Amino acid sequence: MSWLSITTFLPLAGAVALLAWGGASDRGARAFALGASIATFAASLVVLSRFEGSRAGFQMVEQATWVRSPHIQYILGVDGISLFLVLLTTFLVPVAIVASWNVEGRVRLFMATMLVLETGMIGTFLALDLLLFFLFFEAILFPMYLIIGAWGGERRVYAAVKFFLYTMFGSAFLLVAILFLYARSGALPGGPTFDVRELIGLGITGAAARWLFLGFFVAFAVKVPLFPLHTWLPDAHTEAPTAGSVILAAILLKVGAYGLIRFNLALFPEASRSLAGAISVLALIGIVYGAVVAMMQTDVKRLVAYSSVSHLGFVVLGTFAFTLQAMTGGVLQMVNHGLSTGALFLLVGMVYERTHTRNLSEMGGLASGMPWLMGAFLFVSLSSLGLPGLNNFVGEFLVILGTLGRNRAFGAIAAIGVVLAAIYLLWAYQRMAHGPLPAKHAHHPDLSAREVALLAPVLALILLIGIYPKPLLDRIDPTSTRIVKAVDAGRPVDAGQHANLAAAAEGP
Repeated sequence: MSWLSITTFLPLAGAVALLAWGGASDRGARAFALGASIATFAASLVVLSRFEGSRAGFQMVEQATWVRSPHIQYILGVDGISLFLVLLTTFLVPVAIVASWNVEGRVRLFMATMLVLETGMIGTFLALDLLLFFLFFEAILFPMYLIIGAWGGERRVYAAVKFFLYTMFGSAFLLVAILFLYARSGALPGGPTFDVRELIGLGITGAAARWLFLGFFVAFAVKVPLFPLHTWLPDAHTEAPTAGSVILAAILLKVGAYGLIRFNLALFPEASRSLAGAISVLALIGIVYGAVVAMMQTDVKRLVAYSSVSHLGFVVLGTFAFTLQAMTGGVLQMVNHGLSTGALFLLVGMVYERTHTRNLSEMGGLASGMPWLMGAFLFVSLSSLGLPGLNNFVGEFLVILGTLGRNRAFGAIAAIGVVLAAIYLLWAYQRMAHGPLPAKHAHHPDLSAREVALLAPVLALILLIGIYPKPLLDRIDPTSTRIVKAVDAGRPVDAGQHANLAAAAEGP
């Protein structure tokens, strides 16, 4: 069976069925969307079970001609980089749907929009035809625009339009670069193609490679977001509903980091090496800047949003350090950040539902009335700041270790970001949980059974990855090794040499 296609399009089929079900009640729409997302997660587990962790190449490839002229193909494939991003997506979408169980107004449309968004995100991580990738890349834009603009806060329209304009701006550069590559691919034996596995063989170098690299880079840097292209993110997070913030932080931001690894490094290794220093500096600025600005926030949701700018800087830094530890740590950190920051936004949403405020100055003493909720918030905060034994420590440690091997100054500056994270997260927790309890917050309920069921699997994964990350690292390492060896050699990542490179990396 075509499990990649099933995993990709099952949510879309669910969305179409949900929209066609004109008589669906709000409760029925929620249950149907949850069932479709759980079925998608089950399909992704089949993909995991069939994935061979020791192989570095694309696996389970599905290919068919879509349009004969121009030569556009439907190609899906999975490797160690994309596997866990797909699993993260299919795991967190059901969580986001349950988190939005009490959403008001046009419930059926909201649930269908979430399912359409899931198909776009999965397709982005699996597409191996550049034009197909671009279509999925753009397909995630409109559903998120709707989620922010229709179900967000008071300034939702401003935030949604800003999000749309920023990402469309980046996409314009990406499309031009893709079309240029297609024109140049006429020199290949098979003729013009959008197949990224064939385009790798072009071996473009020099000024052309650097311009094309920048075309891809701008689009992905906006999505990460990398300093100074990050200004849309705090507004989008602040105004989005809880489910929108979870998906935006946990998955959509990873599309940009994934694109840098999958396309920038693979297609333009020489340009990647020549521009790595400048990009690493931007990543370090983002790490420190995001942390410092987070310390200044009184709105806890904006604090978590700026923490994402800081934490995603580690992913970009690891990507352009070109060491196995840093690359593997960066990929793992994408998963870790998705779990930790997604959980933080869930908890912020739960606190807001009770207190009707996100202002830290209006909180205090919440742990006395909501000990389990504040306990979960502390657990996730400790994860996000990189406490040993929890998931973020593994990814950040590998990134810093790998970066130190290339540039000690860069590694030392990155370590400052970890210290700053401890300051702003623990300070925020202290202002929320401790001190005198305001009378208006004295009788709020603690976690409900639904909220416990929602948080439990996320917290369990945070702990499990922190204690035993080996199953993830074993599947990420072969692909990371292939990419690092190819970029270090200044040659394209040859899709046909995956197995040989992995074997060479293992040594005698």
